Amino acid sequence: MRILHFSDLHIGVENYGQTDPETGLSTRLADFLSSLDEVVDYALTEDVDLVLLAGDAYKGRDPSQTHQREFAKRLARLSEAAIPTFLLVGNHDLPNAVSRATAVEIFQTLQVPYLQVGSNLQNYSIPTKSGPLQIMAVPWPRRSGILSREESRGLTIEEVRQAVQNRMTEAIYARAQALDPEIPAILTGHVTVNGATVGTERSMMLGQDHVLLAGDIGRPQVDYVALGHIHKHQILRNENPFMAYSGSLQRVDFSEEGDDKGFCVVDLDPAAPQGKRLADFNFHRLDARRFVTVDVTVPLGDPDPTSAVVRAIARKDVAGAVVRVRVTLPAEVEAQLRDADIREALSAAHYIAAINRETPQENRRTRLDADSARDLQPMEALRLYLESRGVEPERQEKILRHAEQLVEREVSGPP
Repeated sequence: MRILHFSDLHIGVENYGQTDPETGLSTRLADFLSSLDEVVDYALTEDVDLVLLAGDAYKGRDPSQTHQREFAKRLARLSEAAIPTFLLVGNHDLPNAVSRATAVEIFQTLQVPYLQVGSNLQNYSIPTKSGPLQIMAVPWPRRSGILSREESRGLTIEEVRQAVQNRMTEAIYARAQALDPEIPAILTGHVTVNGATVGTERSMMLGQDHVLLAGDIGRPQVDYVALGHIHKHQILRNENPFMAYSGSLQRVDFSEEGDDKGFCVVDLDPAAPQGKRLADFNFHRLDARRFVTVDVTVPLGDPDPTSAVVRAIARKDVAGAVVRVRVTLPAEVEAQLRDADIREALSAAHYIAAINRETPQENRRTRLDADSARDLQPMEALRLYLESRGVEPERQEKILRHAEQLVEREVSGPP
């Protein structure tokens, strides 16, 4: 039984993109859809029994008609090939009101063949060509669905989060006990697991994370734990049960510059006993859009700082990449730095994200193209500001966490 596990598709992320003159759509949308096409092509040609998206199909809770159309096209290819698809609800898929539908609920409503949406923390039974498969779904929790207004009244944000985590842990234990030991089972969760590595730039991870322990989510009754929400691919546990984040298919910001992007393929042996069904695990890398940082230090006395920057750019492969340039130089030669020449040296880049200047006497100035500045999300804009002020990474993370709390209160309203 072969399972293709990917996550955090985030259709709708268009930062660092341009408008394609032929289609009128963002080139970054094309990046994300191209990666999804590779996932679908693999499923169609490599005898996959189930395609599993572990949360966050879209960037936001209200995807545009174009984004919905393009996602639906890819799902239709899987449905027409009779390949079951399971869509877990992530935090970016949730509405801001309990009565509203999730971003992916429409596919369940339309009863698309071979497609199941995991919107509740419960066990699902999925028929595949290799036999039945049990999926314990752990979607991003709706606080109001776990704690009543009365229960959360008077609690701090931290206390509410801890209460939600406790309820989730109890529910996972109960659902694990209800699994049939004779049938293969996996757990898929859109959560943060304690010990996972996250990037320092967390503009996409809006709101407070509910952190679960690996031991609590990795129940012995399941054969594989397929995780989403964190964009960095990583294996958290290589013993029963095997536990992995697939990571996102495309890089979202510079915190993911050095990360491999792709999807996971898991082979289970239905004939093996519980706890011994994992037969193989592979991570398939995709050729995602590259992000490149060019760091340059211009020495004191250099008569032509622009040439030093251009030479540094030439040493990097910037063709087709999203590029930022960070220049440290003496204040007395800063006026000699020619932006036009630097941009010419970056002409092969897909997008110039920023040209930063820093002098020992002054704080760094971050220069952004007008399009880039307009597309910035609030958390990303704050991060760039903190970076431009030279704030230490640990302090940046602390400030961003507090900012996320304020945004979460604004989005969710009172508890």
